[in-house]
Amino acid sequence: MVRAASTFLTKSAMPVLKPADHPTIKDPKVGVLLLNLGTPDSPDYWPMRRYLSQFLSDRRVIETNPAIWQLILQGIILNVRPQKSGANYRKIWDNAAGDSPLRVISRRQAEKLQARLGDAVVVAFGMRYGNPSTESTLRALLAAGCTRILVCPLYPQYSATTTATANDAVFDVLKRLRWQPALRTLPPYYATPEYIAALSDSIAAGVAALPFKPDVVLTSYHGMPVEYLLKGDPYYCDCLATTRLVRERLGWSEDYLKVTFQSRFGPDEWLKPYTADTIEELGRQKRKVALLAPAFSVDCIETLEELAITGREQYVHAGGNHDDYAYIPCLNDSDGGMAMLEAVVRRELAGWL
Repeated sequence: MVRAASTFLTKSAMPVLKPADHPTIKDPKVGVLLLNLGTPDSPDYWPMRRYLSQFLSDRRVIETNPAIWQLILQGIILNVRPQKSGANYRKIWDNAAGDSPLRVISRRQAEKLQARLGDAVVVAFGMRYGNPSTESTLRALLAAGCTRILVCPLYPQYSATTTATANDAVFDVLKRLRWQPALRTLPPYYATPEYIAALSDSIAAGVAALPFKPDVVLTSYHGMPVEYLLKGDPYYCDCLATTRLVRERLGWSEDYLKVTFQSRFGPDEWLKPYTADTIEELGRQKRKVALLAPAFSVDCIETLEELAITGREQYVHAGGNHDDYAYIPCLNDSDGGMAMLEAVVRRELAGWL
């Protein structure tokens, strides 16, 4: 059978025949959407209240019956917590940039990843709560011509309270779109060789740069109600695996590199041991301590204030020496952190680039 030669022409070889009044269509591009938890627009009362209301109304974060929880949240918590949280944010606010450290560093991450990936990819960053919102950033990628998008929740260890709700926000936007892009989501990377290497190198360099030798190093992960673990959330196991792999790479013992959990909220039992209790005990024992937060890809209120400032105060109050306590920063936009991020992103972009 003989077929017309035009049958075998590729799409790119075929002439493009469009009506004269056809709207302009951008060349298709690949997008990378970096997502983090979020930040208020300022430490003032109303921006803090809006941010906390959005965050604490998320059913993935607070699984209490919403009818009961909203009475507590709107009637009690949001009348008190914005002032307290705002005061804590003021301690760490980047006044030179006029912004929160989380947003400043997230912007740098996106810019550096863009430079590493080149013009074939459009990189943007967004927040699950606050600005730039997930929806506005996703729509900006679509407006830029992105027909394939990799969604990257920057949480190495998976949890429904972080990774899942970040993906939910993206899916909620897609449900309202007539023309949806192809989508991929970044898997948890808590045990990938690139992440373990970058984290281990950061810890080793951080400890080596201290003016003292720590008696113990704490890997402090954000906490979670034990109930969530019992319902099947793998976060606790992911955290233990990360620290175990770092120990193995550095050749450190379990007594030297320990796991703790911070940021407990409410009366329920959370994952243990609690970071605050451990810090106080080390202070009473006058043991020198360094700590870091592997679950955070970017330094934020939970690291810069809760660990670096309040944690030191708790340590000193318990009897420790002020200069025997140190916080090691997150990977942020460091060379090691960006090389790791590029590697895990490129792996998930395979076939698209």
